Amino acid sequence: MKKYAIFDLDDTLLDFSRGETEGITQIFQENGVTDIAPLMQTYLTINHDIWHQIEQGADRGPLLDTRFARTFATVGLTVDSIALEREYKAMLAHNYYTLPGASDLLSHLKQAGLTIIVATNGTKSVQESRLAGAGITPFFDQIFISEDVGYDKPDQRFFAPIFQAYPALTRANSLMIGDSLRSDILGARNAGLDNVWYNPRHTTNTSAVVPTYEAHAFTDLAQFLLA
Repeated sequence: MKKYAIFDLDDTLLDFSRGETEGITQIFQENGVTDIAPLMQTYLTINHDIWHQIEQGADRGPLLDTRFARTFATVGLTVDSIALEREYKAMLAHNYYTLPGASDLLSHLKQAGLTIIVATNGTKSVQESRLAGAGITPFFDQIFISEDVGYDKPDQRFFAPIFQAYPALTRANSLMIGDSLRSDILGARNAGLDNVWYNPRHTTNTSAVVPTYEAHAFTDLAQFLLA
C-alpha cells in the first residue's frame, strides 16, 4: 500500500470541463455569439496553446488576459479581454462540480490512512474556492497550487515544496495521479515519481510521455494505491 497520494484536481477529481463549458458559453452569449460550438473549439485551441506556454515557464497573467481577445477576434469582434478574464475567473471559482465517485474515493483513501496531497496548476483563489465549494478540502493534508508555488507542472521545481513538506515521501511509497500527460505525468517523471494517468475516456496516448500506470476508473486508482 502507498503512503502518499498526490492528486491533480481538474478533470481528475473536479469536473473542470463542465464548468469551463458553462462559463465560456455564458460569456459568448453575453457578447452576442449565437454559433457557440465552432467558437468554443477556437477558444479551446487558443487556451491549450496558452497553457502550454505557461507550463514551459511563461508568465501566466499577461497570456491569460489575451485569450478572450484572441478568440473573439477570429469572428471579427473586439472585447475587453481583461474584464472577461475577471468574469470568467469569478465563474470558475464557483465551479463546484466533482467527478462522480471522487468523494467516495478520497474518503476510502483517508480511512485507509493515506496522506492525500493536492498538486494542481491554476490560480490559488480559484482552486481553493472550488475545493471548499465542492466540500472536499477536509480530505487533503496539504494543497500545492502552481500560482503559490511559483512554478507550473511539468517543471520539477513545482514538486520541491512537496518533498520539503514530506521528507519521507519517496518514489516507492507515493503516486502522482492526473489526467494530463503533458503536465501531471511528465511533471511526475521529471520529479522522479511514479504516476497514474487517469484516462476514463480511454484516450490513445500518441505522445512520448509514458505513465507508470493507466487508470480508467476510480476503482483502478484505489487498487494502485491500496494494493
